[in-house]
Amino acid sequence: MKFAWIDIRSVAPEQVAAVVDAAVHARLDGIVDSHAEVLSTLPPTVRKVLLPPGGAAEDAAAGEGPDLIPVTVDDEQQLNALRLRFLAGDKSVTAYVEVTDQRTLDLACGAAADLPYTVVRFRDPTKIPLEIVIAAADRSDGRLICEVGSVEEAEIVVGVLEKGSEGLLMAPSGVDDVFKLAELLAVKTEPLELTSLTVESIEHSGMGDRVCVDTCTHFEKDEGILVGSYAHGFVLCVSETHPLPYMPTRPFRVNAGALHSYTYGADNRTNYLSELKAGATVLGVGADGRTRRIAVGRVKLESRPLLTIKAKSPEGVEVSLTVQDDWHVRVLGPGAAVLNVTELKAGDQLLGYTPTDKRHVGWPVAEFCIEK
Repeated sequence: MKFAWIDIRSVAPEQVAAVVDAAVHARLDGIVDSHAEVLSTLPPTVRKVLLPPGGAAEDAAAGEGPDLIPVTVDDEQQLNALRLRFLAGDKSVTAYVEVTDQRTLDLACGAAADLPYTVVRFRDPTKIPLEIVIAAADRSDGRLICEVGSVEEAEIVVGVLEKGSEGLLMAPSGVDDVFKLAELLAVKTEPLELTSLTVESIEHSGMGDRVCVDTCTHFEKDEGILVGSYAHGFVLCVSETHPLPYMPTRPFRVNAGALHSYTYGADNRTNYLSELKAGATVLGVGADGRTRRIAVGRVKLESRPLLTIKAKSPEGVEVSLTVQDDWHVRVLGPGAAVLNVTELKAGDQLLGYTPTDKRHVGWPVAEFCIEK
């Protein structure tokens, strides 16, 4: 579970109260300040972290009321002193390490592996040192907190090594940054309850424009994106992960469908395939309904022969999917069965999703709407 500490030491005095209120309202984990008396006014729902402006507190007993008082670690002797405090039963031991070279990187790794809390600040913009510290702390019960300079950097840090730093320490420029950080930490995709669709007909539709969605990740063998001609019904189109003669696999690509098609995305929103572009996000969906956000690296729109698949859910919801008429275009069936679209026939079972919402510019809306 990711968490964040908001650093108010450099926040403009006239904004401090609003920033603190925003952090408390957003249920962020902690507030960092250099004055114990300020921290003592905070509610018990937020962690109070005492950190003087020039670095971490040298006197771990300074002040009363803070939950954590990070201690600067510049050498092995200081790190060993914190290890002894922890072994003696102090569960609030917190190290503060500024990584500037190999020596300080080794200290950060040692602290992250052995102590309850380790706050790390990296001088250089490369994320390689963070990767090394995350790896060192992989089997530790302690919590690693990385200092970041912006929400944009925070987004990068939480994804490093597909695991990221558990905690973030950020000085916001204002209230908006607090809520953006909270939104970033809350980002998750809920699983979907997929259904079986029965193929009713297959029709050759002539020439048209189809879209290949090339992503910035490898799809799993049972994973793809949901695509359909109607906003109330989608078929799970699998990536080009599975081998075929005459061409290499492209596990980053989904040959998704005609450009008019919808793809079902996160937050219960749809997008036209024609709207997708580099930097956009699609929702990766597994045959078991698991989901994840996936970045789009490129979209290819080309004219090809098309095939229209019509199917129906057990509840009678009609689903339509128009795809390229070629055997390397595939969809998934129950049990993650991989099906070539050119070999489908009436009665075959496909995996799909049938949301009940109508749509306006991709958003769900309660209005009368017929698609056919």
